[in-house]
Amino acid sequence: MQKIGITGSIGSGKSIVCKIFEQLGVPIYNADERAKILMISNAEMITKVKLLFGHESYTETGELNRKHLSDIAFNNKDLLTQLNQIVHPIVFKDFENWLLKKEQLNINYIIKEAALMFETDSYKKLDKFIVVTAPMELRISRTMQRDSILKEQVLSRMNNQLSQEEKLAKADYEIINDEQTSLIEQVFSLHQLLSK
Repeated sequence: MQKIGITGSIGSGKSIVCKIFEQLGVPIYNADERAKILMISNAEMITKVKLLFGHESYTETGELNRKHLSDIAFNNKDLLTQLNQIVHPIVFKDFENWLLKKEQLNINYIIKEAALMFETDSYKKLDKFIVVTAPMELRISRTMQRDSILKEQVLSRMNNQLSQEEKLAKADYEIINDEQTSLIEQVFSLHQLLSK
């Protein structure tokens, strides 16, 4: 069973690409979604996040105070690095457990979706990589709309990731999400290739 990583810069449209793969029956592990769940359910992670960002990192009902965290982390590279050092090992362990369940199925490949893939060591355990690309202005406008944030905030987040070009240099495959090229056709032809 091949382990395929899928990543892309913020606003590139990784999630929509993964939804198409999912429709084709491919198991998808969404690292970012799992991290959100683990941040409110994993006791070790909760304790470490509170130590780093204070008790106001969580609401009284136990929900993550995303605004508090992102306001601090995206404006302080050192704290963002420390946050990633808390989150990534726990998510990685979660992925390994998920993988054990999938290995019993008769499938050709699985996909691990993550915004930060080459920025962390998680890519070392994967076989091949897909990078979803889109023009810069399109990525900015998608993110502003999706997260209801300003352009400056999007650019600040982009500065904490590898550039699209750097990710592409490490990719085995590219899926172009420029609203001109058919996503379905690109995903389907890649699915046929990976299913062999």
